Amino acid sequence: MNSECVFCKIVEGALPCAKVYEDEDILAFMDIGPIIKGHTLVIPKQHVDPITEVPDELLGRLILMVRKIAGAQLKGLEADGINVTQANGTVAGQVVPHLHFHVIPRFTNDQHSWNWKAGSYETAEEMNSVAAAIRSGLPMEI
Repeated sequence: MNSECVFCKIVEGALPCAKVYEDEDILAFMDIGPIIKGHTLVIPKQHVDPITEVPDELLGRLILMVRKIAGAQLKGLEADGINVTQANGTVAGQVVPHLHFHVIPRFTNDQHSWNWKAGSYETAEEMNSVAAAIRSGLPMEI
Protein backbone atom coordinates (compact mmCIF):
# COMPACT_ATOMS: atom_id res chain seq x y z
CA MET A 1 0.00 0.00 0.00
CA ASN A 2 0.99 3.59 -0.60
CA SER A 3 0.00 5.82 2.34
CA GLU A 4 -0.33 8.86 0.03
CA CYS A 5 -2.59 7.13 -2.52
CA VAL A 6 -6.31 7.88 -2.34
CA PHE A 7 -7.18 4.49 -3.85
CA CYS A 8 -5.00 2.67 -1.31
CA LYS A 9 -6.86 4.58 1.42
CA ILE A 10 -10.15 3.36 -0.07
CA VAL A 11 -8.84 -0.23 -0.16
CA GLU A 12 -7.77 0.04 3.50
CA GLY A 13 -11.18 1.43 4.50
CA ALA A 14 -9.74 4.79 5.59
CA LEU A 15 -11.91 6.50 2.95
CA PRO A 16 -15.47 5.45 2.08
CA CYS A 17 -16.66 4.19 -1.28
CA ALA A 18 -19.79 2.72 -2.83
CA LYS A 19 -18.57 -0.80 -3.62
CA VAL A 20 -19.78 -2.62 -6.69
CA TYR A 21 -17.49 -5.66 -6.35
CA GLU A 22 -14.68 -6.84 -4.12
CA ASP A 23 -12.46 -9.89 -3.82
CA GLU A 24 -8.99 -10.43 -2.36
CA ASP A 25 -7.22 -8.68 -5.27
CA ILE A 26 -9.75 -6.39 -6.97
CA LEU A 27 -12.08 -3.59 -5.94
CA ALA A 28 -14.74 -1.96 -8.13
CA PHE A 29 -16.48 1.15 -6.83
CA MET A 30 -18.42 4.16 -7.99
CA ASP A 31 -16.43 7.17 -9.24
CA ILE A 32 -17.31 10.18 -7.04
CA GLY A 33 -17.06 12.46 -10.09
CA PRO A 34 -18.95 10.43 -12.68
CA ILE A 35 -18.92 11.35 -16.33
CA ILE A 36 -22.26 9.51 -16.50
CA LYS A 37 -24.11 8.15 -13.45
CA GLY A 38 -22.98 4.55 -13.01
CA HIS A 39 -19.31 5.38 -13.85
CA THR A 40 -17.37 2.63 -12.07
CA LEU A 41 -13.65 2.30 -11.30
CA VAL A 42 -11.97 -1.11 -11.30
CA ILE A 43 -8.64 -1.24 -9.46
CA PRO A 44 -6.15 -3.76 -8.13
CA LYS A 45 -5.95 -3.65 -4.35
CA GLN A 46 -2.18 -3.83 -4.70
CA HIS A 47 -0.65 -0.41 -5.38
CA VAL A 48 0.73 -0.67 -8.89
CA ASP A 49 1.25 1.91 -11.60
CA PRO A 50 1.63 2.18 -14.58
CA ILE A 51 -0.11 -0.57 -16.55
CA THR A 52 3.29 -1.78 -17.81
CA GLU A 53 4.23 -2.80 -14.25
CA VAL A 54 1.15 -4.93 -13.48
CA PRO A 55 1.78 -8.67 -13.19
CA ASP A 56 0.20 -10.49 -16.16
CA GLU A 57 -2.12 -12.66 -14.05
CA LEU A 58 -3.48 -9.67 -12.15
CA LEU A 59 -3.95 -7.63 -15.32
CA GLY A 60 -5.86 -10.52 -16.86
CA ARG A 61 -8.15 -10.73 -13.83
CA LEU A 62 -8.67 -6.95 -13.88
CA ILE A 63 -9.74 -6.85 -17.52
CA LEU A 64 -12.10 -9.76 -16.97
CA MET A 65 -13.70 -7.81 -14.12
CA VAL A 66 -13.93 -4.75 -16.37
CA ARG A 67 -15.88 -6.91 -18.82
CA LYS A 68 -18.18 -8.17 -16.07
CA ILE A 69 -18.85 -4.64 -14.79
CA ALA A 70 -19.58 -3.51 -18.36
CA GLY A 71 -22.08 -6.36 -18.73
CA ALA A 72 -23.66 -5.48 -15.40
CA GLN A 73 -24.06 -1.85 -16.50
CA LEU A 74 -25.70 -2.95 -19.76
CA LYS A 75 -28.11 -5.21 -17.87
CA GLY A 76 -28.62 -3.45 -14.53
CA LEU A 77 -28.70 0.13 -15.84
CA GLU A 78 -30.08 -0.74 -19.27
CA ALA A 79 -27.17 1.17 -20.79
CA ASP A 80 -27.05 1.50 -24.56
CA GLY A 81 -23.25 1.25 -24.66
CA ILE A 82 -20.09 1.30 -22.56
CA ASN A 83 -16.83 3.26 -22.64
CA VAL A 84 -13.74 1.71 -21.03
CA THR A 85 -10.76 4.00 -20.48
CA GLN A 86 -7.41 3.72 -18.74
CA ALA A 87 -4.73 6.43 -18.60
CA ASN A 88 -1.04 6.29 -17.63
CA GLY A 89 0.76 9.45 -16.57
CA THR A 90 -0.45 12.98 -16.02
CA VAL A 91 0.15 13.88 -19.67
CA ALA A 92 -2.43 11.19 -20.54
CA GLY A 93 -4.93 12.60 -18.04
CA GLN A 94 -4.24 10.24 -15.13
CA VAL A 95 -5.14 11.95 -11.85
CA VAL A 96 -4.64 9.13 -9.32
CA PRO A 97 -1.31 7.29 -9.79
CA HIS A 98 -2.75 3.83 -9.06
CA LEU A 99 -3.78 1.61 -11.97
CA HIS A 100 -7.50 1.94 -12.63
CA PHE A 101 -10.00 1.33 -15.39
CA HIS A 102 -13.02 3.57 -15.92
CA VAL A 103 -16.13 1.64 -16.97
CA ILE A 104 -18.69 4.20 -18.06
CA PRO A 105 -22.25 3.36 -19.06
CA ARG A 106 -23.54 5.29 -22.05
CA PHE A 107 -27.09 6.19 -22.93
CA THR A 108 -28.49 7.37 -26.25
CA ASN A 109 -29.30 10.87 -24.99
CA ASP A 110 -26.67 11.29 -22.26
CA GLN A 111 -25.23 14.48 -23.84
CA HIS A 112 -21.61 13.32 -23.37
CA SER A 113 -19.20 13.24 -26.29
CA TRP A 114 -15.86 11.44 -26.65
CA ASN A 115 -15.21 12.96 -30.05
CA TRP A 116 -11.71 14.14 -30.78
CA LYS A 117 -10.14 15.71 -33.82
CA ALA A 118 -8.48 12.87 -35.69
CA GLY A 119 -4.94 13.52 -36.82
CA SER A 120 -3.17 12.01 -39.79
CA TYR A 121 0.20 10.86 -41.02
CA GLU A 122 1.88 12.78 -43.81
CA THR A 123 2.60 9.57 -45.74
CA ALA A 124 2.18 5.82 -45.50
CA GLU A 125 5.95 5.66 -44.96
CA GLU A 126 5.66 7.86 -41.87
CA MET A 127 2.92 5.62 -40.45
CA ASN A 128 5.02 2.52 -41.18
CA SER A 129 8.04 4.15 -39.51
CA VAL A 130 6.04 4.82 -36.33
CA ALA A 131 4.74 1.22 -36.40
CA ALA A 132 8.34 -0.02 -36.71
CA ALA A 133 9.39 2.08 -33.70
CA ILE A 134 6.60 0.53 -31.63
CA ARG A 135 7.53 -2.97 -32.82
CA SER A 136 11.12 -2.35 -31.76
CA GLY A 137 9.90 -1.78 -28.20
CA LEU A 138 7.97 -5.07 -28.00
CA PRO A 139 9.52 -7.77 -25.83
CA MET A 140 10.91 -10.75 -27.73
CA GLU A 141 8.78 -13.29 -25.82
CA ILE A 142 5.40 -12.24 -27.24
